[in-house]
Amino acid sequence: MEIPFSQCTGGAECATEKALNIIGGKWSFLIIKHLFGGTMRFGELRKTLHDISPKTLTLKLKELEHHNILTRKAYLTIPPTVEYTLTPKGEDMILVIQAMHAWGEKWT
Repeated sequence: MEIPFSQCTGGAECATEKALNIIGGKWSFLIIKHLFGGTMRFGELRKTLHDISPKTLTLKLKELEHHNILTRKAYLTIPPTVEYTLTPKGEDMILVIQAMHAWGEKWT
């Protein structure tokens, strides 16, 4: 079976590497996964991602927003209310997440 990206020689220019640079580590991936259920507030995300620190969550959310994977909407309330929603670009990752879930079910 030939894999279309097997000849990836462009370093950072490789599409696979670019994708991994965006979704990168565990936290970014899990944030995206949880947002498939719909818009979530910062506190809701933090509760679903049990071991994440507020600092790390803030950093990962900013990175995903920078890459147009999610949008951030802040409301002028006290305390501040901030909601995060996947963009169409982020929603396109559903097949990747489903494939990883199926692989995990089969092999772990």
